[in-house]
Amino acid sequence: MTENRAIVHMDLDTFFVSCERLLDSRLIGKPVLIGGTSDRGVVASCSYEARQFGIHSAMPMRMARQLCPEAIILRGNSGIYTNFSKTVTDVIKESVPLYEKSSIDEFYIDLSGMDKFFGCHKLASELRQRIIKETGLPISFGLSINKTVSKIATGEAKPNNQIQIEKGSEKPFLAPLSIKKIPMVGEVTYKSLCDLGVKRIQTVQEMPMELMHKVLGKNGLSIWRKANGIDNSPVVQYHERKSISTERTFDKDTTDMHKLRSILIAMTENLAYQLRRGNKLTACITFKIRYSDFQTYTQQKRIPYSSMDHTIIPIVLDLFRKLYNRRLLVRLIGVRFSHLVEGGHQINLFEDDDKYLNISQAIDKIRERYGDRSVVSAAGMDARSISRWNPFTGEPPPLLANRRQ
Repeated sequence: MTENRAIVHMDLDTFFVSCERLLDSRLIGKPVLIGGTSDRGVVASCSYEARQFGIHSAMPMRMARQLCPEAIILRGNSGIYTNFSKTVTDVIKESVPLYEKSSIDEFYIDLSGMDKFFGCHKLASELRQRIIKETGLPISFGLSINKTVSKIATGEAKPNNQIQIEKGSEKPFLAPLSIKKIPMVGEVTYKSLCDLGVKRIQTVQEMPMELMHKVLGKNGLSIWRKANGIDNSPVVQYHERKSISTERTFDKDTTDMHKLRSILIAMTENLAYQLRRGNKLTACITFKIRYSDFQTYTQQKRIPYSSMDHTIIPIVLDLFRKLYNRRLLVRLIGVRFSHLVEGGHQINLFEDDDKYLNISQAIDKIRERYGDRSVVSAAGMDARSISRWNPFTGEPPPLLANRRQ
């Protein structure tokens, strides 16, 4: 019953910066930037002091330096942030019946029904204070009847504060806010809405639903619902997935080096895409090979957390070179990514070269629309049947859109 729901959205404030400040108190009160340190790098996180200069995450580091020359720039350490995130997750896990970890620093918590025993706002407040006390990290929350309103409320509560939106007051709370506050409104959609003269959520609330559908299609309907405080999406119980893998058994055993290499690249590309789509990173790569005599060999390598093709593919190929015996026919090859952690998108921003980040994001958008194999590297073109389900959501693969015309 949606009318009685109590959903909390918790978000760790400037998470990466807060972690660094716990490790070095001299950073407190200073403009701090975290991300790729070269000119081609991008900002992964920035302190509120840096934001006053107009800096924001995903901005090129070169531009951020120009806006704030006195900023302290740190490379960042994804392993440290992952450990802090796990500590916060453990506190939440011990305290609530149902929670969803939506990224390395964000959580949804379903407290529906708890008001009969304790009081949802009181429970959320005490949980927030416990997290602050046990980790030293600032955290904010919003509480309302659904995920969208709670997430927007958290944004209004920041920094290091909390807001409750009482049932029935969702629309007046949302009305004066910028349409950009709605989670699914990005730059392109915002520009389309501005062209219509829509800048505040209240304007959407007053528009007919049919008009939003006509202008923006399904996306328009979703925006209209969220603008009106309507969101029935459930909090999905969080389960840590430890690994994802894929294998290919050949119809006919082979020693074709070009074919093996091409299929291996395609498999790795696909798994890396599944990581990014599931907001995950891997820290351990395993390659598996089985010969025609059924002898099976595996080798693995630990790596810094990543989900980027240009980082992972060379490692897989190196493992392949070490295990491959040219005298034997190959029956099966496989790749596994393990030691997975949450929060891939943000930590991907640590990749020092924004060229790779921009390319990956553009390709992933095409894959989301047209299918996992709609865009592949030239080296992986020979493998045309790697597409698989999303291991994080259980969704079947979309229809392939790369059939030769």
